[in-house]
Order: sequence, then C-alpha cells, then structure tokens
Amino acid sequence: MPNRPFFDHLGTILLFAVMGTIFNTICIGISLWACGLSGLYGFQISLLETLIFSALISAVDPVAVQKVLYIIVFGESLLNDAVTVVLYNMCDSYISLGPENIEASDVLSGFASFVVVALGGTMIGIFWGFLTGFVTKYTHRVLVIEPIFIFIMSYVAYVNAEAFQMSGILSIMFCGITMKNYVAENVSTTSLTTVKCGLKVLSNGSESIIFMFLGISTVNDYHEWNTAFIALTIFFCSLYRALGVVLLTEIANYFRLHQLNRVEKFVMSYGGLRGAIAFALVLLIDPKRIPHQPLFVTATISVVFFTVFVQGITMKPLVEFLKVKREENQEKTMNERLHDKMLDYTMAGVVDILNQLNSNKIRDK
Repeated sequence: MPNRPFFDHLGTILLFAVMGTIFNTICIGISLWACGLSGLYGFQISLLETLIFSALISAVDPVAVQKVLYIIVFGESLLNDAVTVVLYNMCDSYISLGPENIEASDVLSGFASFVVVALGGTMIGIFWGFLTGFVTKYTHRVLVIEPIFIFIMSYVAYVNAEAFQMSGILSIMFCGITMKNYVAENVSTTSLTTVKCGLKVLSNGSESIIFMFLGISTVNDYHEWNTAFIALTIFFCSLYRALGVVLLTEIANYFRLHQLNRVEKFVMSYGGLRGAIAFALVLLIDPKRIPHQPLFVTATISVVFFTVFVQGITMKPLVEFLKVKREENQEKTMNERLHDKMLDYTMAGVVDILNQLNSNKIRDK
C-alpha cells in the first residue's frame, strides 16, 4: 500500500470508513426492520437482528482505477472491515443482553468500546512494527531468518490484538504500515523480494479459498429463501451506499484541495462490492440465538454474487464509457524525488513557523 497517498487522504478515508459504515449500518438495519413491520416478509424480525445483519453487510471491497479514487476506496475498505467487525460484535453483545435489558449506559459504553478497540488495535500494531524494525537491525548476518521474523511478528501483532479483544485487522494493517517505513530499510533486497512474493501468494490463495467456501456454501448449506427480504437487501445496500457517498463527499470536498467530481462519486458508489468479511461474519451468527441466520446467509451470498458479478463485471465498460483517467504506473526520476523531498521539508518548515497541525505533520509522524 502506498503510505504517502494514504496519509494525504486520511481524513477522507476515515470519514468514509467510520461515518459511512455507521450510516449504512443504521439506515439498512432500520429500513429492513421497517419493511418487516408491514408484513412484507411474512414473519416478524427484531431491530437488533436487522442491525447485526446490516453491520456485517456494510463492509465494501475496493474497485477503482484512478490513483486518488483507488487510495480512498482501498483505504476505506481496509478500515471499514475493522469498523464492521466492531459494530457486529457490539450488536451481538446487545442481542445476548436482550432488547428489554438495554439501557442508555449500554449504548454509550458500546460506542466507547468502539473507539477503544480501534485505537488499541492501532497502537498494538505500531508497537510490533517498531519492535520488528529494532530486531531486523541485527539480522543482517543471518539473512534467511529475516522473512520469518517479518511474517511471525505480523501474525503476533494480530494475535496480540485479538487476545486483548482489540481490532486485529487494524493491528496488522498499522503493523504493516510501520514495517514499510522501518523494516524495509533494514532487510536485504532478497528478503524483501521473498516477503513481497510470499505475501502475494498467500493473499491470492486465501482469497481463492474464501470464494471456494462461498461456492460450497451456496450449493450445500441449508438456505432460507425470502424474495422480498433479499431483493430489499440488495436495493438498500445500493441505495444507501450511493446516498452515503454523495453526502460524505460533499463534507469531504469542503476540506479537500482535489474535489471529488460526479464521475468519481459514481465510481465510488457503484464500486462498493461485498465479499469475504460479510460472508465470514454471517457464518459466525449462532442460529440458536438468531433463528433467521439461514436467511441472513442466503441474503449475504446473494448480495456478494450481485455486487461481484453485476457491478464488478460492468465496472470496466462503465469506466471506459465515462472516460475516467487511468492510473499510469511510472517510476519517479531522481530529480522528481529530490524535488518532492525539498517541498516536503519546505512545507514542514512553514507549518512549524505557523504552528499549525495539517496532513503533512500527521503523515510525517
């Protein structure tokens, strides 16, 4: 992941990942519950049940082609996975508690734990990233163990966060961001190539296995089909994704130098695919506590298939039709890199004199 663009657009990414996910969760959950009150499904469903379902279905995967769009959607998809898991666990704890036992203090403590879990996971990841950077200063004599240390320490960061009930996704993500700045400078070129290729193989393999399980679940698992519920789920997911993007980009554009235009808004709205996180979380629901779990599994698989096959396949022709500028992978020359450094130091000096906090200071930290 390109660290520099990520931190340059961190404000917009956090806006979409946190506020966007919460907005989608609340709106989809309440809408599905309200439709259930009208008797459209043929059965009654509680608000907490629709909220836990909307929490798991709100995480999106990245599909974008242009640099600014890519980093915003990619950053959003990384962070909103963590937000979705935290919201899911919060709703799950409310169901265990029982709707009649929920008080205002429980709701407030839920949102407080939301912040603590996110920040705790981030700090644990940064700690293990720095620790790996320190350890790899002394591994140059035994190059064969460098890739092993990087893999093990990353996994330990994830396990450590989960052991303390923090966000494992945020932990491993910020561990990687920290490693990129410090560990990459310590290890040899051979070790760096080994890590990059190894992670690529693991990533593609894991993704293939997840979709293989998705296919097996489609044909083997017990399903509960309800046309109204599934059709409304797909409709509300698309509607509130588009509505959320429009509203949040208006807020983001107020603070941004690069304004997100209509075409970019459309690509972000249309590119909100659902995938592994939604599928994994819906399988974790206990059918003994939530009787409609088979319906949620069927609806989740339907949403994943719709977004991946319909939106995913038609994205490229739409991008070409709308003439969205493609990203060109071009290596910067030495002259360009030196100018970037000079401008960065100049901006840092100006910011220090003005005593202001902006994205440059955040990125430098």
